Amino acid sequence: MTLTLALTPCATLKDIFADGTRAEKLSKGEDLKLQRAETMPQTSVVFSSILGPSCSGQGQPGMGERGGGAGGSGDLIFQDGRLISGSLEALMEHLVPTVDYYPDRTYIFTFLLSSRVFIPPHDLLARVGQLCVEQRQQLEAGSEKAKLKSFSAKIVQLLKEWTEAFPFDFQDEKAMAELKAITHRVTQCDEENGTVKKAISQMTQSLLLSLAARSQLQELREKLRSPAMDKGPVLKAKPPAAQKDILGVCCDPLVLAQQLTHIELERVSSIHPEDLMQIVSHMDSRDKHRCRGDMTKTYSLEAYDNWFNCLSMLVATEVCRVVKKKHRTRMLEFFIDVARECFNIGNFNSMMAIISGMNLSPVARLKKTWSKVKTAKFDVLEHHMDPSSNFCNYRTALQGATQRSQTANSSREKIVIPVFNLFVKDIYFLHKIHTNHLPNGHINFKKFWEISRQIHEFMTWTQVECPFEKDKKIQSYLLTAPIYSEEALFIASFESEGPENHMEKDSWKTLRKAYSNSDS
Repeated sequence: MTLTLALTPCATLKDIFADGTRAEKLSKGEDLKLQRAETMPQTSVVFSSILGPSCSGQGQPGMGERGGGAGGSGDLIFQDGRLISGSLEALMEHLVPTVDYYPDRTYIFTFLLSSRVFIPPHDLLARVGQLCVEQRQQLEAGSEKAKLKSFSAKIVQLLKEWTEAFPFDFQDEKAMAELKAITHRVTQCDEENGTVKKAISQMTQSLLLSLAARSQLQELREKLRSPAMDKGPVLKAKPPAAQKDILGVCCDPLVLAQQLTHIELERVSSIHPEDLMQIVSHMDSRDKHRCRGDMTKTYSLEAYDNWFNCLSMLVATEVCRVVKKKHRTRMLEFFIDVARECFNIGNFNSMMAIISGMNLSPVARLKKTWSKVKTAKFDVLEHHMDPSSNFCNYRTALQGATQRSQTANSSREKIVIPVFNLFVKDIYFLHKIHTNHLPNGHINFKKFWEISRQIHEFMTWTQVECPFEKDKKIQSYLLTAPIYSEEALFIASFESEGPENHMEKDSWKTLRKAYSNSDS
């Protein structure tokens, strides 16, 4: 059934990937007006300065400098001491330690994260194994036993960092076989005291525990996953008037904002760096018609994206289902206060979802109700989410929350939950606008430094422990309360305040006819 008045909740991740033309328009800042009767806005990429001194990702290497191994010299380009491009082979060689060199930790994270765009993790691991063999052979030929032990310890340290940062790279048999092959070679020079063997054993145990925990979490999410929305049942008509509403469960805006923050942090914690890199990998697989980015692995992104849309729909449902105008006014003012508390906490994602719900057409058209609402607070919130100048106001607030988090004395001050869709679009457009390869064939590593920096910052935010006490009753309501379908929202809205123009009257007539036919 097609309605003249379309309800348009916030764009999903599929929308981000769906239309290259739309992406180009958005990257130029078009179609970015925030209106109550329209969807929450899209965004274009934010071009922050590429890696300032505090987060350049290319500090001084821990042990010596390396410009590429055999055949790799000259294949890495540095600018002001910062690696900006190189061939894939040279970048792989730069990852592998030598006797007098160990790669910077930020380089390890950035390359391991970005390399999956060009080569599967198990193939990269195989190449790392080959480079290890070559160096071992050179050291063995020189009978330098002490250097061989030092080199082996560094290889174990590299593998430890890899397995800790990206344990899911080792979930398939090929990668695990390569890991075993490398560690087997390394232990051959550790027959005296077994130090290397002990480190490998600890690394392997930690890896298996991480894989088991993530696998169990994935199975649980799949069981709970709804085919349509990660939410309770979708209502097609108004529920009984006696049914409980949000104010019957929680009437304190601060408490509700805290419980929303609990849910946000719990859900966002299931997102991993490689999940976010799927945004880049998927684009390359689509453009080149090869499957480097498996979108089936983005369930954690989709689940978090669905949560945003469900929260928006819940807000709209809670407002539209109220029969009396006085109570609807109170409900709107309550959610405005909740959104403001979310802003103060640093929970920008819930705040945006709530504003989005109040901006949906069935809610926005309730002019008589809105006329009774004290909208000054709402106007301030909309100012923070003004899409002009690439959401400049929001980004300023986000930067302030980030600075507060970095100097925080309490866990409450550490909370930063960005608007997820805007974060995803920033990564998407950063990848879209800058090429993977330079004209000389080098990988544009300057681009991947910036993508990695943004993802690393996001991951830092996700690791904050929620300081608020959990209220199971409130959370249960937020996660399981039935929400209206799009049609039901319009029906409830028209029943509260009748149609005012020909377009609304036609839509109302269409809706009533459709529902009378479905009931018969």
